[in-house]
Amino acid sequence: MSAAVSFTVVEGETADAGRGVARLTPEDLRRIGAAPGDILRIQGARAAHARAMPLPQARRGSGGVALDPALQGEAGTQLGQSVIVLRAEAAPAESITLHIDGFARAPSHLLLTQIGRALELAALEAGDVRAIKLPGGAPRQARIVATRPSGLVLVGPHTRIALARAGGAAAPEPPRPKTASGVLYADLGGLKREVARVREMVEWPLTHPEMFEKLGVAPPKGVLLSGPPGSGKTLLARAVANECDAAFFQIDGPEIVSKHYGESEEQLRAIFRRAEEKAPAVIFLDEIDAIAPKRESLSGDRQVERRIVGQLLTLLDGMKARGQVVVMAATNLPSSLDPALRRPGRFDREIAFLPPDRLGRREILAIHTAAMPLDASVDLDRIAEVAHGYVGADLAALAREAGMAALRRALGESRAHDGEVSVCAEDFDAALNEVGPSALRELASDIPRVKFDDIGGLDAIKTLLIESVVWPLLYPRHFACAGVSSGGGVLLHGAPGGGKTLLAKALAHEAGVNFISVRGPQLISQFLGESEKAVRELFAKARLAAPAIIFFDEIDALAPRRGGGGNSAVERVVAQLLTEMDGLDDRRGVFVLAATNRPDCVDPALLRPGRFDRLVEVAPPDFSARKEIFRVHLARRAVATDVDLDALARASAALSGAEIESVCRAAAMAGLRRAVAADRDAPDPISVEDLDAALAGLPRPMPSKDPTA
Repeated sequence: MSAAVSFTVVEGETADAGRGVARLTPEDLRRIGAAPGDILRIQGARAAHARAMPLPQARRGSGGVALDPALQGEAGTQLGQSVIVLRAEAAPAESITLHIDGFARAPSHLLLTQIGRALELAALEAGDVRAIKLPGGAPRQARIVATRPSGLVLVGPHTRIALARAGGAAAPEPPRPKTASGVLYADLGGLKREVARVREMVEWPLTHPEMFEKLGVAPPKGVLLSGPPGSGKTLLARAVANECDAAFFQIDGPEIVSKHYGESEEQLRAIFRRAEEKAPAVIFLDEIDAIAPKRESLSGDRQVERRIVGQLLTLLDGMKARGQVVVMAATNLPSSLDPALRRPGRFDREIAFLPPDRLGRREILAIHTAAMPLDASVDLDRIAEVAHGYVGADLAALAREAGMAALRRALGESRAHDGEVSVCAEDFDAALNEVGPSALRELASDIPRVKFDDIGGLDAIKTLLIESVVWPLLYPRHFACAGVSSGGGVLLHGAPGGGKTLLAKALAHEAGVNFISVRGPQLISQFLGESEKAVRELFAKARLAAPAIIFFDEIDALAPRRGGGGNSAVERVVAQLLTEMDGLDDRRGVFVLAATNRPDCVDPALLRPGRFDRLVEVAPPDFSARKEIFRVHLARRAVATDVDLDALARASAALSGAEIESVCRAAAMAGLRRAVAADRDAPDPISVEDLDAALAGLPRPMPSKDPTA
């Protein structure tokens, strides 16, 4: 039997955004006589309908009804308010007619199918307004004009969808506290911590000022958002203004800078005056570092910036109370801001945005693929697992590129324009090759397609690298339980051609993490302090994109022994490198790998535990290793049946892996040369004679010109 019960509105699950789901504890569902999957009527200032689902186990102690922002808007309610919830009966919908705001073109069969998918399992009645997401566009308002049968109906896979013409019998849209075209908290994935902190700093003073008066506490007046570009700072500011129904004023630096004396300051004052008149209001200063840099660093010809900083400080202090006006600012260079801004009373709190973790990336991908027709092969969990270091903007670009790949495939197959198109796993794999973490765009190297199986021998070193780098990423809980840290780094040393660089390439592929390849000269600058700055920025960007591997090839050129009267810039780079590597234990997820054939030339301070924990010698291959290297390089080529790998391994004593690869390449060229001369399509198989000739013709080191040698 159905009963009407009052519940407090609590925050909905991020995954439920736009799905029309209301969550209650199993006990509360029984109180109203409902079961999971039933239709619920939620009565606030208006009526809304949703499908009943149980609250997750971790949230069942709080109680209340969990509604996403869209449902809150439909019911005319907000978090913390009370609504009446009861079970409702809905008949299967034969057809529904709706009007989409701002949509003028004639509907295609594909469009009607997409609308039906967006509304499937939704309970609707004439007069309802729903926000639906269509591929390639922002959410749109869909107003239900008519249903068959009349009353509350449930949209199913066989419901016929029709669009009403503009100006037809569409029901007028009721007033709503949140606009579906604006940004909502549900549109922000991977920012639960940041959203919670911003809400208590910004939303509470605007929506519950009386509570601060009762407590005798002055509400916060400013919050500074810092973090890498694309992490969601501006989006969160817009969501706050939209969710608390406040006026939103955005200030961009170039808009207020004027060549006329005093005009820039007057424009700032005018914005603050308008915000006070339209309170509650949010003033958002995007890229505040452009208009409020450190004053001591401003030269004499930059007096405009000095005056803007001074005016901004005065306005933030407020000669009089600002009322319900909160100032938000965003920057990705917080260290360049004037220190006077970063004190309580101006910006009361600084919130750092970090790249999202795996669960956050999964939430963001779900938001950006909500309107995509995804194939069953698409695994968002796998994509989130491999997208290390991607921020929200990167993941949005990833979803867009996957859609473009699907479109290219569909047009290449000459499908009809309104045919069925879906995004499959191969499209996302292609997008991952196109889109990388924006923080590493100028540093990241393409991960080589080299595997450990492509490297002959060196089994002990492969095992050590897997345990040192791959295991901490795959089994972090095991390492934490065992009290074992992942270590600082590994230095590979040995004769040239032994496979050191090849091991680094294979490790980058096997680990599946971001890979940064560094060569010494690219960090050295002639200007004082620039080399050390390059090293600091290198490690800072690696931490943002963690887990990541930094590979220093020929590190003896970058970090030679100090004290020999060498280049002072190089000595400062060594000192900065020592400092950065000391902090690796506190910056998990960044692993340093280096290679050199002159370990005696590397500064000894780098070779202690905590910096390079393992010094691994890549020795010349022994008999079994040489045999394995020959097998690897000959496996991809046609080889005569009488070729004996054991004989080749014995004949190649003292050769390095690179020299053995050169022998196999030269032997293959001999077979290719014969095929070209005889005008045959395929090259001849590699014979024993070809390999013997290649071994005999292998270039040897140049003899020393020192007569005493």
